[in-house]
Amino acid sequence: MIDDTGTFRTDVEIENPANPGMRRTISSALVDTGAELSWFPRTVLEELGVEPRKVWHFRQADGTVLARPTGAVNVYVGGVWTVDEVVFGEASDLVLLGARSLEGLNLRIEPATKRLVDAGPAPAAAVA
Repeated sequence: MIDDTGTFRTDVEIENPANPGMRRTISSALVDTGAELSWFPRTVLEELGVEPRKVWHFRQADGTVLARPTGAVNVYVGGVWTVDEVVFGEASDLVLLGARSLEGLNLRIEPATKRLVDAGPAPAAAVA
């Protein structure tokens, strides 16, 4: 989905890896390759029983620093799956699908169509 400002959004399903089978859909998450981690609503993560495991600190564009807990979830987009560490977002935070989740899903943005597509074979270390 592309809005009139050209940003790209997609639906994401998440589940607690400790309690597989119960998924929640996050509608219209902003695909943000500039964000390291994905940010999902705290309320949804808590509904799923996702446990906060550590706290990350993030510097905002205005220079202020904020702290948010993170936890592990299974992430599903476009029929593919990965497990990733995600941020417990507050109501005022953007809902984002970040670079680490995209890499784990092995998806990339197709610039012409603004769609997520298979990124192809992952690089591997060569044998000497």
